[in-house]
Amino acid sequence: MSSPAQPVPSEDLTAARMHALLVRSPVAVAFVNQQRFEVVSEQFNHLFGHGDDTDLGGQPTRVVHTTDLAHTSLAERAAAAFTAGRPLDEEVEYVRLDGHRFWGRLQATPLDWAQPLAEALWIIEDVTAARALRLQPTWTAKHDGLTELANRREFERRLSEHVGSRRNEPVSVLWLDVDKFGEVIKGMGAEVGDHFLYGLGQMLIGKVRASDLVARLEDDHFAILLPDCDQHYAQIIAEKIRSAVASYRLRWGLHRTRVKASLGVVQIQPTLVSVDAVLGAAALACTEAKAAGGDSVRVFVSAGGYEELAG
Repeated sequence: MSSPAQPVPSEDLTAARMHALLVRSPVAVAFVNQQRFEVVSEQFNHLFGHGDDTDLGGQPTRVVHTTDLAHTSLAERAAAAFTAGRPLDEEVEYVRLDGHRFWGRLQATPLDWAQPLAEALWIIEDVTAARALRLQPTWTAKHDGLTELANRREFERRLSEHVGSRRNEPVSVLWLDVDKFGEVIKGMGAEVGDHFLYGLGQMLIGKVRASDLVARLEDDHFAILLPDCDQHYAQIIAEKIRSAVASYRLRWGLHRTRVKASLGVVQIQPTLVSVDAVLGAAALACTEAKAAGGDSVRVFVSAGGYEELAG
């Protein structure tokens, strides 16, 4: 009679699970300790040109950097960020096994914030193509550098194509203003605020159609252009976005916060004869939402008229 299988110690099982997860992870992720790669995912190896015959696990982190100075400088910036309770999130030029260079977005955090200079988690994404695109003058002229959304100039240009149009297609605009955003900046700092605005912009893109345009106009003010969308559906979208913002959590290192937002909705109509008039109507509706206490939606119906949707 065979003896029953002996239970695997919990620490060994945890290590086996972690290794299996890393091997199968679709993300380029690695655990780093004392400037050495402890364990790396298969995608991490592939990103740097390694495969079945070579593995970055156990190698010094210096091997993926272009120079000693670049490697040392990054380590110093990471240590400063971790000690201050912040992750490191920046674009770094790396070198592959065959000598080819590429730009990667490094997101690094300590495994334990109580020991910021101990083991860390690295996630790297190849952003070479996106970086090249951002450096083109045409891209810079149309996009906000912080959030990578359309800027005010591009939004107004796209909106002007619809104002006064004789097409029967309904077009609506949303104006979003983050409630009490100044308190976030005051309490957590401008850097955390910038990361929040970037994350908020990416979330907004995920809540609208590919044909819609999301823009950052200035500060914490965003606008969304909704072609082929009447007031009724624009209200539904605005409410969905208001709810999503209220549920959104900013996690940046040791910092945690949540905010709410006010939205104004307007459908382009004959009485709004210019881009400024349309944006002004949306902004006024948003102002009404903020005056009502925030975390709400107001709809511009006509001059001086507003309709409450939420809040």
